[in-house]
Amino acid sequence: MKKIMGEQRRQLLLDKLKETADPLKGGELASLMGVSRQVIVGDMTLLKAKGEPIIATSQGYLYMRETADDDLYRVLACFHKPEDTQDELYVLVDAGVTVKDVTIEHPVYGELTAGIHVSSRREVDMFMQRVRETGASYLLELTGGLHLHTITAPNVAILEQAMNDMRAAGYLLEESE
Repeated sequence: MKKIMGEQRRQLLLDKLKETADPLKGGELASLMGVSRQVIVGDMTLLKAKGEPIIATSQGYLYMRETADDDLYRVLACFHKPEDTQDELYVLVDAGVTVKDVTIEHPVYGELTAGIHVSSRREVDMFMQRVRETGASYLLELTGGLHLHTITAPNVAILEQAMNDMRAAGYLLEESE
């Protein structure tokens, strides 16, 4: 594969991201462009700096399209131990929602948000495998288990089902009466 240079490569990367709804791994993009994965990381950083809505997830890079007008979201306050993360994500995706991100309030850095973007058990399993492979910590470990999730769904009934299922599992943090 012939190496594609600078601005042309970044435009091709942007086009590739826009034409698919699936995450694209840095290694795959590097191979496609004839460059190293680190060059792709730099390219993505430059594209983000130009205002392109690209996010890095555990499954790869995604171009964030604006959600449809009828796409609804909720932010859930959650609390659990790190070892309950997979089960919590299963509860949410089994209800039919997409878990967009996780947010914590850090005492030094303020609000920290990381994209998760999982909609199925398979995607949760891939996320969990990536956590294990990298030895990464969960953000909730910085707050003793307290965190927020942004979830999306096509209708209110699915959002309500997710909240009810989270409540039943004991993961939903709610105000005391």
